[in-house]
Amino acid sequence: MTGLLEHLGTGVTTTCRAWALTRRDGVVMGFTDHDRLLAFEGIAFRPDTGLSALALQQTTGLSVDNTEALGALNDAAIREADIEAGRYDGAELRAWLVNWQDVAARRLLFRGSIGELRRAGGAFEAELRGLTDALNVPLGRVYQKACSAVLGDRDCRFDLDTPGYVSERPAEEVEENRVFRFAEMGGFAEDWFRHGVLRVLSGAAAGLIGLIKRDRTEGTGRVIELWHPLGAKVMPGNALRIEAGCDKRRGTCQFKFDNLMNFQGFPDIPGDDWTITDPSKAPRLDGGSRR
Repeated sequence: MTGLLEHLGTGVTTTCRAWALTRRDGVVMGFTDHDRLLAFEGIAFRPDTGLSALALQQTTGLSVDNTEALGALNDAAIREADIEAGRYDGAELRAWLVNWQDVAARRLLFRGSIGELRRAGGAFEAELRGLTDALNVPLGRVYQKACSAVLGDRDCRFDLDTPGYVSERPAEEVEENRVFRFAEMGGFAEDWFRHGVLRVLSGAAAGLIGLIKRDRTEGTGRVIELWHPLGAKVMPGNALRIEAGCDKRRGTCQFKFDNLMNFQGFPDIPGDDWTITDPSKAPRLDGGSRR
């Protein structure tokens, strides 16, 4: 930082901007608006990606910093198929001002994540959200009859790798990237995977997940149907992991998962009808004697 301030103080500068993008699947990509490759922090920042950023808005206090990044879709950098697959959703992004003659002289200007991402005409536009954006997330428990935990998380504590709750198998027939048909899936009752998760472990869609809408038998076969199509093509033979589903009810937690001790709902909480019921159904409601 000191080196950069001294450089800026000379009045004749050799600065550029650099961005590092880290996807949730661990892929790290570097970009710069300089005309040659830069490298620092173990990242190579490429000049041929066409990525640029609009003016960065930064404020003091807890208001949200924001900016936008623009760029051209490039098979060697950011591909349209990866955007469609959601691989950049929630990706972390850092932006520096760098002296390209001495990359040790740099300053981190922005750190945040990608919000809304739009693409059109061979280009993309990404909204960047600062770290304070996380303060917009509601915190605290919700008092409701259904369980508020996600199956297998730290509140639920159920081990999904328990035998009988996961099926790992290759894809067989795939329709519209949403309906998966299997010739046989013995050992699992019908509807066992409804409300569960289908994870793709290999192929072009590796790392993508889909929420299961229906799980039904069809003759001697089995059909798993997702709520929405996956963002990348799933081919027969690609490895899948299909996890049992939970409908958040106490009976399901008790009898399907034997996990009632970790149930995070309030099944005995009174409903709205009870809370607004009149204290008496007698004609007189003035608090006096009913004689």
